[in-house]
Amino acid sequence: MSFFEKMRGQKLLSFSLILLTLTIGVLIGTVIQTGTRAAGQAAAPGATPLTIPSPVQMQNEFTKIARKLEPAVVNISTEYIPKAAARAEKAIPRGGRRQQVQPDDEDEQNMPQFLQRFFGNGGGGGGFQMPEQDVPSSGVGSGVVVDPNGYIITNNHVVEKSTKLKVRFMNDPTDYIATVIGTDKDTDLAVIHVDRKGLPYAKIGNSDAIQVGDWAVAIGSPFGFQATVTAGIVSALARDIPGDATSFQHFIQTDAAINPGNSGGPLLNINGDVVGINTMIASRSGGNQGIGFALPINTAVKVYNDIIKQGHVTRGSIGIHFDANPNNGDLLKVYGADHGVFVRQLEAGGPAEKAGIKVEDIITDISGKQIRKGQDLIDIVAETPVGTSLKVGIIRDKAARTLNVTVGDRAQIFASLYGGKKATPEGDSAAEATSVRFGISIQPLRPTDRDRANYKGDGVLIQDVEQGSFADDIGLAKNDIIVKLNRQAVIAPEDVKKIQTGLKPGDPVAFQVIRPVRGARGAGEPQTLFLSGKVPEGNQ
Repeated sequence: MSFFEKMRGQKLLSFSLILLTLTIGVLIGTVIQTGTRAAGQAAAPGATPLTIPSPVQMQNEFTKIARKLEPAVVNISTEYIPKAAARAEKAIPRGGRRQQVQPDDEDEQNMPQFLQRFFGNGGGGGGFQMPEQDVPSSGVGSGVVVDPNGYIITNNHVVEKSTKLKVRFMNDPTDYIATVIGTDKDTDLAVIHVDRKGLPYAKIGNSDAIQVGDWAVAIGSPFGFQATVTAGIVSALARDIPGDATSFQHFIQTDAAINPGNSGGPLLNINGDVVGINTMIASRSGGNQGIGFALPINTAVKVYNDIIKQGHVTRGSIGIHFDANPNNGDLLKVYGADHGVFVRQLEAGGPAEKAGIKVEDIITDISGKQIRKGQDLIDIVAETPVGTSLKVGIIRDKAARTLNVTVGDRAQIFASLYGGKKATPEGDSAAEATSVRFGISIQPLRPTDRDRANYKGDGVLIQDVEQGSFADDIGLAKNDIIVKLNRQAVIAPEDVKKIQTGLKPGDPVAFQVIRPVRGARGAGEPQTLFLSGKVPEGNQ
């Protein structure tokens, strides 16, 4: 290789090395420059950083209500330990636990399934009441302080059967032991007391002043969450609950959210006055569905005042059982009245019986006030002081008359309602059934039938009722005993046939029947029912 060729080769190698070095440098510089540019570039170009302003509290009526009333609303926790369980607890090893149960509310058995008292267990779950069975249990509810000396209104089903009752105030972790001053199952109210003075308390309003559409605020401990505030409106007034246990509760309906654990808490108006005590909900899920019921505070105040004065509630009564069917116009017409309450049974020795009122009388007015339905009678008599004389207008044999009735104590008059006589059936032969119009088959009344019904009088036995017939529509049932048809005594099936021949389609017809009542101990006191309607076309 010549000298010139060597020089050419070295120059090419140097050039290549220089070119490689420059290329690497350019690449490194590009990477560094790109990284620097990326670090300094914003992820959202044009966006302005947010700043938190100085706190400014927004005031509205609900805020004021919450601040004012929350300290007066308490959380109530209950514990029920039967004596046998209390003794057994001593044998439970350290770390052991008693089982908690959620039985059905005994009052709910008399109500549609979707209606629930909302008393919650410890931190959740559906509504329930203290159990009938002798097992340990616990629960949580609400209450409202109405007296600075420690007196609290709540629901009876919250405190019923509790062996230990504790109250907790807002922002106070202390559990204060409470005692029950008195209860009233008819209105599901209770008054309890804690030994504290100078407590914040709620102002009582007047529930007669509220209207449908008014604001409504509920405060309580739903699912154990203390001092929960919800708002809605008053949805309806004077709401009667079908199948509810008593006739002394006419509820305020609201869509303010209330849930298990709200029991006993207050319902407030927009001024923060207590206008109701939250008592139950209508729910298919066990939680809030916008239909809640509160007992009007005017009713609650009357109960509270009776309890703090005498430890219990006294209500007036005249000792009658009446036909509560609101569609009994045909029955009243048969007996000569266009309105009133039909007397179907009397309490032996009660005020009505002593005054001369009889079964099948129709009470049309009391002290000048017209009676159109049973609730009218109950509202007047229950609020009348015991010992007061009332002028009771009646229709008997289609003629009007007035009797003086002295009001008695309801608790004493109806003390003997429960119990029954055990039936002693006899094995006599079966009687032949006779098919008659109205869609029923009847037969003569046998000694066995009388014993099974705990009934000693005359009548005919309904052996069968045709489904969808007139008899079925008005409520006649198998094993009912017909004792009167359109006020005429029935002794044999022929009597029914004879009376039927004088009836034409559209005529009012009324049955007086005896309905047997069966219990765990046999036949109880039978019911006397008055069922009525208009004779249908064809008089089937």
